[in-house]
Amino acid sequence: MESILDFLHQAREILNPGHLIDYMLNLLGGYVYLGLWFVVFAETGLAVGFFLPGDSLLVVSGLFAAAGKLNVALVMLAFFLGSVIGDSTGYWTGRVMGKTLFNRESSWIFKPSRVEKAHAFFEKYGVKTVILARFIPIVRTFAPLVIGATGMPYSRFLPYSVIGGLLWIPSMVLAGYFLGGVVERALSIKLEDHIEKVVIVIVAISLLPPIIEFLRHRSGKTADSEDGNEV
Repeated sequence: MESILDFLHQAREILNPGHLIDYMLNLLGGYVYLGLWFVVFAETGLAVGFFLPGDSLLVVSGLFAAAGKLNVALVMLAFFLGSVIGDSTGYWTGRVMGKTLFNRESSWIFKPSRVEKAHAFFEKYGVKTVILARFIPIVRTFAPLVIGATGMPYSRFLPYSVIGGLLWIPSMVLAGYFLGGVVERALSIKLEDHIEKVVIVIVAISLLPPIIEFLRHRSGKTADSEDGNEV
């Protein structure tokens, strides 16, 4: 039991964006941007990377850049390349292995019915969903897989993936870079000393879109059922 608790504690420390960046700075030095690239690449392009910090890592990297520990331009470049290459990796994984991945309805994640629903969703709302998926944790990991499996042409997918990256990366990194300083001056604190609280706030904000969408979906279902009962 102790070993499990130790492992969970170490995992928590490693996945804390502030600790993760400090660790990569000590380990990689000037190559820290390669490490940052890989984390975002894995989070957006590898199904097993859904647990990695995404939004929180971007914002905290902005805080580190404002403190002079990172170069903000290189941070955004590394993250942008990681997000686009990761998205494309997920897309082609779904495109090539879709039939293999989505072949069991009993699967918890890779259900064939989900591909059909996703295809209908994309047909209804268009490829703008590729952009919106960037801002939702976990969804941005699995969306490219599902999109690839639906057979959406890559020439249609890539431009929106790039646009999504251009909106997601700067908005998050620069929020940490500029807003961090505003908050520090207003509250007379150093956000570097309160990274865990910053992460909690970022995660809470990033989860708002899917929660709102879920509530809207539920309210829509309730309205439909009431209409059906009236008839």
